[in-house]
Amino acid sequence: MGKLYYPHAADLTVADKLVLGHLEKDYENFEVKPDASPVDAAEESDDSATKRTEYVSPSPEDTQDSERQTIEYLKNINDPKSDDFQTTVFSTWDLPDIKNPILRKWIIDPYVYWAKGIVRTETDVIMITHLLTYLCTSVPSALYLFYNFRWWHGVLHSAVQLYYMGPYTLLMHQHIHMRGVLNKKYALVDAIFPYIFDPLMGHTWNSYFFHHVKHHHIEGNGPNDLSSTVRYQRDSALHFLHYVGRFYLLVWFDLPRYFLRNNKTSLALKAGGCEIANYIFLYTLYRFVNSRATIFVYLIPLALMRIALMTGNWGQHAFVDEVEPDSDFRSSITLIDAPSNRYCYNDGYHTSHHLNPRRHWREHPVAFLRQKQQYADEHALVFYNIDYFMLTVTLLRKDYDKLARCLVPMGEQRRLTMGQRAEMLRRKTRRFSEEEIAEKWGKQYAKLK
Repeated sequence: MGKLYYPHAADLTVADKLVLGHLEKDYENFEVKPDASPVDAAEESDDSATKRTEYVSPSPEDTQDSERQTIEYLKNINDPKSDDFQTTVFSTWDLPDIKNPILRKWIIDPYVYWAKGIVRTETDVIMITHLLTYLCTSVPSALYLFYNFRWWHGVLHSAVQLYYMGPYTLLMHQHIHMRGVLNKKYALVDAIFPYIFDPLMGHTWNSYFFHHVKHHHIEGNGPNDLSSTVRYQRDSALHFLHYVGRFYLLVWFDLPRYFLRNNKTSLALKAGGCEIANYIFLYTLYRFVNSRATIFVYLIPLALMRIALMTGNWGQHAFVDEVEPDSDFRSSITLIDAPSNRYCYNDGYHTSHHLNPRRHWREHPVAFLRQKQQYADEHALVFYNIDYFMLTVTLLRKDYDKLARCLVPMGEQRRLTMGQRAEMLRRKTRRFSEEEIAEKWGKQYAKLK
């Protein structure tokens, strides 16, 4: 009988607990002999005072019915017309867990009612919570640093921004794919706030949109993707440093050049123009306003965000199938963990996102359950108890045993021993040669001599 190595994290979202529970039940039932049936030991022994009954796995019909009920429940909590509907208000706490009647009546419920009228999707009250948090902390802190700089304040400000960066980036991830997160009545605010918050969080103006939506999702981690991992040995620290360094220093040049090569002159001008305009803005603040404040308010977040983006993308696309590397199921992964899903808008469901980039973040768990069998048939990789950052660190340490223990086996993966799982994962981090790229993607993508 299969059993996951680690216990479930206590702070998983409700949806993640349900999804992981079904995956674990599948694994537990996989190795149970089909002829197992209850046996009453009293009929065969004089020790009739003790009744022994062997374990009986649920029938396939019971399992399927349980999954259908879960899918229906997850659909209902996303549907404002359902009695089971639940909006997301905070990252740390789920709304049903806030029981204090005074707090609910006079603060939480009126706030939720007000915020639902501002967000585009009623599930997304959390986005108003986050935007108000940034507006009331990051903005006044930054302004005061420019007015009256103190070293301790600068360090504290940068530390808080580092804490904000992940949730904000994934809020913007929804923004750039859905062309906004606020009600259409607030379209002007929706268009303006990224120009204020993006530089504070380490993004240059519109670079995330142009690189992620207009480039990364077009190329899909293929060899023509500027953030592709396929030409790198993904457990090599040296290759990782080259990967990060190339993006860090040259993305401002490489992205417009990519658009020009693909006859997208307008995108090249917009991407290059926004990037250069942002650098001019930062230079002006540094040179003519307050250099020390500019360093802590803008330059440190920019430096950290570039590293974070590439570290996350490395983890998301570190495991690429050696047989079918252009499959979305086999070139990205799914994480069931709290940092990615509770605090960063279900970012762990990266395969689901590549299958449908416009899928709303709350829909990923139910979409995963609906396609669970296809994930298994396509040999997709699902991990738990690890986030993208720690996955990258673990990979660079070549600790495949730890990664194998974090794997949630599906389909034929359930037959593998821990050692075989570790070896399977090792194979999927091997760099592709130019000959292999020509064979798998086409000669036009390979750098053949």
